[in-house]
Amino acid sequence: MSEKFQEGQVLEGKVTGIQPYGAFVALDDQVQGLVHISEVTHGFVKDINEHLSEGDEVQVKILNIDEKSNKYSLSIRATQEAPKAEQRRPRKQAAPKQQQQEDASSGFNTLKDKLEDWIKQSDDREKYRK
Repeated sequence: MSEKFQEGQVLEGKVTGIQPYGAFVALDDQVQGLVHISEVTHGFVKDINEHLSEGDEVQVKILNIDEKSNKYSLSIRATQEAPKAEQRRPRKQAAPKQQQQEDASSGFNTLKDKLEDWIKQSDDREKYRK
């Protein structure tokens, strides 16, 4: 394990290989890490080849170092500013309670209210069949 790298460190690396699940980035001549496809950029990445190519120089952040297996988890996304969330139109405000009560009395019933009607209708059908 190289003592010169630490978790949280941001540095330049070179893409040495690309797989469907991520890209391998060389930090120096001896140390290489993996940028998982979810850590390439903000948002969904369907095809990593649309974002990276072998030989690209990229800025990466070391997320995790597994000393036992000497594996480095890297992120390009962590070195970028997150895009601003789109402004959404405000939701319509709920109708005043008086309006809701009028709606309820004009045909909108709860299941509890309708259940009594359904039981009565079912009983009436049973009487008719007999």
